[in-house]
Amino acid sequence: MYFVIRVFQGAELNYPELEKLTLALIHTARKLRRYFQAHQIVVLTNKPIRQVLSKLEKSGRMAKWAIELGEHDIEFRVRHAIKGQVLADFIAETDNVNEEDTKNSTQVITPKVENEEWKLYTDGASSSDGSGVGLMLVNPERKEFTYALRFEFATTNNEAEYEALLAGLRMAKELKILHLRAFIDSQLVSNQIKGTFEAKQPTIQQYLSKVKELIESFKSFEIEHVRRSQNKKADALSKLASLTFEHLAKEVLVEVLEKKSILEEEVKDLIQEDEETWITPLQVYLETGKLPEDKNEEMKIRIKAPSYKMMNGA
Repeated sequence: MYFVIRVFQGAELNYPELEKLTLALIHTARKLRRYFQAHQIVVLTNKPIRQVLSKLEKSGRMAKWAIELGEHDIEFRVRHAIKGQVLADFIAETDNVNEEDTKNSTQVITPKVENEEWKLYTDGASSSDGSGVGLMLVNPERKEFTYALRFEFATTNNEAEYEALLAGLRMAKELKILHLRAFIDSQLVSNQIKGTFEAKQPTIQQYLSKVKELIESFKSFEIEHVRRSQNKKADALSKLASLTFEHLAKEVLVEVLEKKSILEEEVKDLIQEDEETWITPLQVYLETGKLPEDKNEEMKIRIKAPSYKMMNGA
């Protein structure tokens, strides 16, 4: 998975939305050129990019972009509410990109200051009409990011509360947040996580184990019980997601979960092997600038290196 990021500058800020989306596609195609040339690329979008690029009367930059994209086998498909696109939308809208990092092609979103605390509000809703959860992440500048999930499986209210919290913890982990304070209006779930109450049901025990596993990803984590009146936004999102979400605005990101979170294994940090692999020469070059003595290998490393970046020593 690649996260390709580029900040709009100068006149680009005034481009119409369709031109901005096309420019994003152009930038991605340039940075991941080898993949675009070797494979058919499927672009999931709810905007008429294909129709605009295929217009005969187009001119200027759109005409040049259409010619440039024409060398690739690109298929445009209607975008539905799927997890991959939700994460892309969410990360694009969090606006926490380090300016220095935007000069590179492949990026990871990180908070601006490591010791800043983010807040997470979650709520789950389960009824005969369906089940869903809502969550809201609030950054240190008090900017709010809303997110909703709808379940395609039956849940109890407590299971829905745990699903909401797990979704929020995973999102915070993806954003490399280190300090997190969670607010939940379920006193039972809050006390189970704190260890005050005991989880007796096997399913709830599995959920609790999952939560504790994700909590270890943060340098500091606290959870507080709040009244429902203090958690209105997350509560409203969860109720809305449990009924329908086809009419929601783009600002509310919706994900569909097909199975319970306790049925999935969490991905651990990659284990580094002692023996050399194909990536070893690249790591050596990126760390020390040293190239292989073989001229052919040297040329390969020089070509590949711009597509990679060392982060946290790996």
